[in-house]
Amino acid sequence: MSYATINPYTGQTVATFPDATDDQVDAALATAHATFQAWRTTTFAERRAVLTKAAELLRADKDALAAILTVEMGKLTAEALAEVELSAKIFEYYADKAEELLAPEPLNVKEKSTGEIVVVREPLGVLFAVEPWNFPYYQLARIAAPQLSAGNTLVLKHASNVPQSAARFEKLLLDAGLPVGGFTNLYATRQQIERIIADDRVRGVALTGSEAAGAVVAQQAAAALKKSTLELGGADAFVVLEDADLDKTVPWAVFGRHWNGGQVCVSSKRMIVVDAVYDEFVRRYSEGVAALVAGDPSDPSTTLAPQSSQKAADDITAQIAEAVKQGATATQVGAPVPTQGAFVQPTLLTDLAEDNPAYYQEFFGPVSLIFRARDEDDAVRIATDSHFGLGGSVFTTDLERGKAVAARIDTGMVFVNHPTLVKADVPFGGVKRSGFGRELTDLGLNEFVNHKVIGVVDIDAEF
Repeated sequence: MSYATINPYTGQTVATFPDATDDQVDAALATAHATFQAWRTTTFAERRAVLTKAAELLRADKDALAAILTVEMGKLTAEALAEVELSAKIFEYYADKAEELLAPEPLNVKEKSTGEIVVVREPLGVLFAVEPWNFPYYQLARIAAPQLSAGNTLVLKHASNVPQSAARFEKLLLDAGLPVGGFTNLYATRQQIERIIADDRVRGVALTGSEAAGAVVAQQAAAALKKSTLELGGADAFVVLEDADLDKTVPWAVFGRHWNGGQVCVSSKRMIVVDAVYDEFVRRYSEGVAALVAGDPSDPSTTLAPQSSQKAADDITAQIAEAVKQGATATQVGAPVPTQGAFVQPTLLTDLAEDNPAYYQEFFGPVSLIFRARDEDDAVRIATDSHFGLGGSVFTTDLERGKAVAARIDTGMVFVNHPTLVKADVPFGGVKRSGFGRELTDLGLNEFVNHKVIGVVDIDAEF
């Protein structure tokens, strides 16, 4: 595996980094384990100081941090700055809330003879995080902030195309006062991943990535009897009912599908529109997509980013071609994208039959799958007929109806009148092939703690 920064807009190789050696992996695990023994005993006030400082440093150096994202994976500058701010808010959330979330929980047991029963939350140990390139800081913040709060330590294997983002995040935490070994970036190879997971010092594994990567890592974690969480792909439904306010719905659809270059697990990938407003929605949506401006992601006038790499662009172009070969209709929208850069022409895919493999696939780029639904029931059927179950949206002017429809969609998150939200204080996760486990809030914090029961019972009490 080659770790390299290759600017997806210019194609220039900016920097390369050597893979970690086996000795470096062993040293990192040893240091992380030794640091855990001390970090687990720190007061929450000491941990809070690190989290608070991390948030401060993110904001203080936001421009330089954002610039790394733009160079490494082509993120628009405005979106890169927003990611830095979101990461800071996640650290702030746990600085403010984690002490309360970790507090001992007395149980109100039925029989007094049972005694005093308390559930305490204790850290597990060294956690191994395998993270993707599409949100290089946010993905790290949402595992690091809660788990450092809990007293765990982490070893990171980041995506091979964002090595500078990974190294910069590690430096940020060290600068914030985290001891060496609290968060360790490793340029690990795929072959080393299994060895890391199997190591007895590693107590849990968190992965965000593709279905294929998730299946491999989950299998390896299961073989080693390690707790794991998986946040995988998504094909979020964007359901438009006949009473939706199209003046507001269409701009959200354009944004929901194309932010971050369409490379978001919770992008609004499947537009499911009831027949009564289908034609008008598609007309307006096409106009909105056509207005996007592809170009230099560091230029404030650019509104459509390149794909993260030329390979990513080539893969999605091939995926479109295969969908058409299997019977779909592809309509390219807007002015031709630049020939420089890893761009994909925004494309609408219609006439997708259920026997077309594309019907069930995730398109990780500016490709919109558009479905005509007969009515509300048919829209719910299409929305739920997916191998994925991450996020989703329902647009209607009747909020109670929206909540009722949301309840019928088999997915981990559904939002009425908004694309799937990504916030510091909202839990995140899905079902089906979108993975298992949750991140953020108390749900994410509790994924990698030992819920230990401590009971004090009268020695003379009956068993």
